[in-house]
Amino acid sequence: MSEVRIAAEPRTEFGKGAARRARRAGKVPAVLYGHGTAPLHLNLPGHDLMLALKTPNVLLRLEGIETDNTLVLPKSVQRDAIKGFLEHVDLLAVQRGEQVVVEVPLVPQGEVASGGVLNLELAQIEVRAEATHLPEGIEVDVAGLEVGTSITAGELKLPAGVELAADADTIVVSVVAEAAPETPAEAEESAAE
Repeated sequence: MSEVRIAAEPRTEFGKGAARRARRAGKVPAVLYGHGTAPLHLNLPGHDLMLALKTPNVLLRLEGIETDNTLVLPKSVQRDAIKGFLEHVDLLAVQRGEQVVVEVPLVPQGEVASGGVLNLELAQIEVRAEATHLPEGIEVDVAGLEVGTSITAGELKLPAGVELAADADTIVVSVVAEAAPETPAEAEESAAE
């Protein structure tokens, strides 16, 4: 996993008005937590941060601030519900070699057996891994799965150095029967209702 360098600047103004001014200037308010230190309030460049957050569990290296640890993981990202722009980010300080728990996207591979439809029960799964070696996704082999079968979290093939943090009995994918097409009479009946 690569690191993305982000220029950070300390934030001295707080509150709704200060956050709005920062956003108008193209900055995103952020708070850095972790390792028993006091929270550090920052402003991050909005465009650079938005591009970095396109990668799941991206490791950020903060530059321009004086702190013992500049490696961080985005822990909570708040976006505007309508426009989608970044409003606030909570960052978690991490160190090389430290184990962290993150949610990783599940990526189905292959096609299920004829007559079946893949039902992705979970889009992401919690795993524990070293902070600088987080997987971008966990592949789930669904090739040839028959109707009525499922795969649990415990059956996933995890990359080396990655442990399952979720319950092993949680169903992650299942295969259900394809819906039968409506006959013309059933289609007229449901249209009349």
